[in-house]
This record gives sequence, C-alpha cells and structure tokens, in this order.
Amino acid sequence: MASPPITGAVPDIKNPALSKWINKAIALCKPQSVYWADGTQAEADHLFAQMVAAGTAVKLNEKKRPNCYLFRSHVGDVARVETRTFICSKKKEEAGPTNNWEDPAKMHAKLDSLFDGCMAGRTMYIVPYTMGIEGSKFAVVGVELTDSAYVVVNMRVMARVSKAAVERLGENDRFVPGLHSVGAPLKPNEKDVPWPCNPPNTYIAHFPEEYSIYSFGSGYGGNALLGKKCLALRIASVLGRDEGWLAEHMLILGCKSPEGETTYVTAAFPSQCGKTNFAMIVPPKEMQGWDITTIADDIAWIRPNPETGFFHAVNPELGFFGVAPGTSDKTNPQAMVCCRKDTIFTNVALTDDGDVWWEGMTDDTPKHLIDWTGKDWTPESKTPAAHANSRFTAPIQNCTTLDPNWNSPDGVPIKAFVFGGRRMHDIPLCYQAFNWSHGMYIGATMCSETTAAAEGAMGELRNDPYAMLPFAGYNMADFFRHHLELGKSVKFLPKVFHVNWFRKGKDNKFMWPGYGQNMRVLRWIVERVRGKVYAVETCLGWMPRYEDIDWRGLNYTKEQFEELNLLEPAKLLDVTLNAEKLFLKLHERMPGTLVAERQLQIARL
Repeated sequence: MASPPITGAVPDIKNPALSKWINKAIALCKPQSVYWADGTQAEADHLFAQMVAAGTAVKLNEKKRPNCYLFRSHVGDVARVETRTFICSKKKEEAGPTNNWEDPAKMHAKLDSLFDGCMAGRTMYIVPYTMGIEGSKFAVVGVELTDSAYVVVNMRVMARVSKAAVERLGENDRFVPGLHSVGAPLKPNEKDVPWPCNPPNTYIAHFPEEYSIYSFGSGYGGNALLGKKCLALRIASVLGRDEGWLAEHMLILGCKSPEGETTYVTAAFPSQCGKTNFAMIVPPKEMQGWDITTIADDIAWIRPNPETGFFHAVNPELGFFGVAPGTSDKTNPQAMVCCRKDTIFTNVALTDDGDVWWEGMTDDTPKHLIDWTGKDWTPESKTPAAHANSRFTAPIQNCTTLDPNWNSPDGVPIKAFVFGGRRMHDIPLCYQAFNWSHGMYIGATMCSETTAAAEGAMGELRNDPYAMLPFAGYNMADFFRHHLELGKSVKFLPKVFHVNWFRKGKDNKFMWPGYGQNMRVLRWIVERVRGKVYAVETCLGWMPRYEDIDWRGLNYTKEQFEELNLLEPAKLLDVTLNAEKLFLKLHERMPGTLVAERQLQIARL
C-alpha cells in the first residue's frame, strides 16, 4: 500500500523514537492522508470551515459570539467513560483496586486490532503540543495522532500546539505519545456522519511504564483531548511520582488583600462541584479591596521549590473546558466573559438568532430553541435543551482576571490546599486541618455526590480522594504515600482546609448562598494562612466562629451559621466509617500515617 500524502507544518524531527512511532501508527491506522497541525488561527479557520460544510459544526452569530462554533455529539458519547478507562501497568497491584486494570500486552493486542485500518478514508492529524510552561521544568511534550478535526481545534485552545514542541526534542528527550481514533473508518464514497464514534468499542488506555496513551471510539473531550485528563493527570501523576512532584485535579487562584498581599491557593473539587466558579470568583461589592486572580480552573502541577521553601504550582493547560449548565452572569460572570468570543461550545442549545443557551444561563427561558440533539425545543419540552455535561472550550487569554504570573516558568508559591465536594447532609461549611498529615487524611477521605461529568447514576455518594479517583495513574494508596513523603521536601507546608458549599437544611434547600459569597470563606482561609484570624478547635479541625467571617452586605444570622456548621457525631462517624471501605480496599499499601489519623478521628468523635 502506498504511503499517504503528508502535508501541513512538517517539523524537523531529531528524535528517532518519535519518527518511528508516527510511521508505525500510519501503517497501522491506514489514513487517507496525514496532516501536521501547527495551532495557528489560519489552520483553525480552515478546519472550522470544513466542519461547517460537513454539518459537524454550526457557525454562531458573529455579532453575538465572534469566532464561536457549536458542536453536537452523538447521544452515546457525552461524558468521560470511566468504565472503559484503563491503567495498563505491568503489575495489577501498581494500578491498584480503584483503577480498571488490563495486562499491557493483552491491551496492546486488543487495541492493535481495533486501530488496524481505523482511519481509512480519513485524515490523520498529527498534533504536537506542550503541557506546562514551554522551556521550563514544568513542560511536558506530547504528540497526539487523531482522525478528529474537532479534537485538533479543541487541543489548539487547551494546549500549546506548535511544531516547535517537537523540534525542541533532542535525540533522547522524552515525549508522551497519544494515539486517538473515533473508530469509524470510511469506505470509498461513503458519506460521513456529523459525529463519528464507536461507543461499544470505546477504550481509553494508559501505559504508565511507557508514559503513553491510546484512546479509541470516543470523540468527547476528556476521552479524546489526550493532553487534558489523560496526560495532564493520569500520566503526569506517574511522572510526578517518578520525579518528585504532584499532578492534581486542582484550580489555582490568587487572593489579593486590601493591603496588597497576594496569597496563592489551590483547591481540589470533583468535576461539577464549583472549581471554575471558585477559580474565577468575584468578591461581593461590600468586600472592596479584595481581588481574585485566576491561574487554573481544573489542573495544577506542583513542585517543591528549594529556593523559596514552598510548593510552586503552574497550570499545564492553556484554556478552560467548563461546564455550561448553571453558568450565568450571576453565578460566574467571569466565565461568561471568557466564552463570549473564540469559543467552542459542545452540546448546548442554539437560539433562533444564532446564539447559545443552556439551563441556568438566564432568568427567562427562550420560547424556541434547537436542543443539543438538533431537535426543536420549547419550554414545554420534557427534556433539557442543553445536555447536563455540555461544555465550552475557551482560551485562557479571554479571562480578564488572569493572574500576572499565570505563565511564570517557576509557578507561584502555594500557601493553602483546599478540598471539597458535594455533601448535602453532614459536612459543615469549612474547617482547617490540624497539620499536614491530618490534611492529607482529609484529602484521602473526600466524598462527593456524583454528577453528569462522568457516565452513570447521578447523586450517589462516592469516595473521591483528592478529587483524583478517576485520574490517578497508579495505586491510590501509593498516591497517598507520595503526598505524605513530598511534604517532607518543603520548609513551608501549605495549610489544608475543607469546604462544602452544598449542605441542605430540613426544607431541602441549600443553606449557603454560594458562588460569589464563597469569597467570605476564602478570606477566612487566607487570613488563617496569614495568622490574622481566629478559629475554634472541633472534632473535625479548626472552624471559624461567626465573628471570624466578613458578613458585610450579607444578611446571614448567627443562628443560620451555627445550623450550617452543626456537627452531629453520629453522622460524622458514619462518614468516617464510609471511608473505611476505601481504606480496606487499599489496605495492602495504605500508609500507616493515614490509618493513625483515622484512629485519631474516631477518638475525637
């Protein structure tokens, strides 16, 4: 078979392993043509025009949403597919019981059979990119081979795509290979569908010893944009273990006080639990002088910095992949600014004047829409107009509160770790860990009610340690141990906190207003770090008194605050025992320090 034509921004490759891998993938997948992507606007414009002509994308109203496009996925390809996501380490115990494991040789054989000829009739796009700050110790070079133009235009927003990424690779430099296909080869003269995919044969496989990723059958973001969860969390967590740093499912923000002090904070929340809202929080107008700057809304890479004695963090991504439903000018005005231009929308509704809409976006519901499946929709319709996991992909440069140090090669010094989840009935608004090991216990025993960001039933309570349950690329018990050990490598450890915006009262309504009002909790956290505010010792940790919170502009009584922070030992004991299920699952490698913290917690209750 003749080699396919190769076009685009073909780089000067000096790394023989990269050339060999690409040639092997071309021979296996048998694409009709090969195109080297370069991440330029001209390239994106060309691909968008192709996808609009093919019926895959809709160009939005240029006056309302400049340079914005809408995509609608297949109804069976709408979220991360955790049951089809695998960690293929050589030994099963290295993956651990919280991951799906498959023998790497068996998985490679299975994938080779699926990838054989999978790109027939399609273009293979070669996407060279960098996660992390280019030219810094935080940088990791990846190369994604994909047959999806949708992936190419999204990767251009989310990662630093350029041929320079691979041209900088020396002969023996490491790169992370990622092979992706929607799994829908085309026969000669066969008409394509708007969203090709292959749900019955979906696999997202990670090979930790190879630092490689193979994804087949899904075109959806987290399964197909291999630089995001696959590289920046699963593979990066393994790199971090091997090299002495952390890859975390965390936002990064800067909190500037009226005195001009900026405190950098990271926070780990499961998907759809308010990370983006918190990263872009707008303080209430009564808290004049307090300002928030944004660095990351989803992922943080954290390294010990021996010069400063702190952990330093960067955002490895270049864009925001935000959940649309519930996002509005009231809940997250900065996110609404970010997606006003140069944005890719997936599975939201289309208005009659060529704009987008989703549930919670406006107080008034449009009288007519085209829903996320392409059908007519009215307020009387029985199904949502936008999918619960619909998304916007927006460039980070659109963020008007972007921190001046967002692209610093050294990262920013982290003074606080915050953990949190969606807990309706038992956990108070906020508390502080007694010390680092207690803080790591809090992170390890995080629980949250499931959301639409992943497949499966919503609203079920599950353990989600460090918000990394779906994203740790190795044994979770070893992940715990790595945090404990890495804590010994810095002089100034971050203070650790837990928050819960989602507690409900007897009337089944949320007890805390959330959104911008969360700034009041963040101020308490920052001032605890700075040693400027009090707290009381409780069985969970240090908790704020009513008078320790800035209440200016919010009518919230002491009685409401006390009900919100009510500690019920019986319920809290149930929470502790629920975490025991996870500890038992991980018992063979569970760090003794966390077992001791659990015993201390039971004793305090």
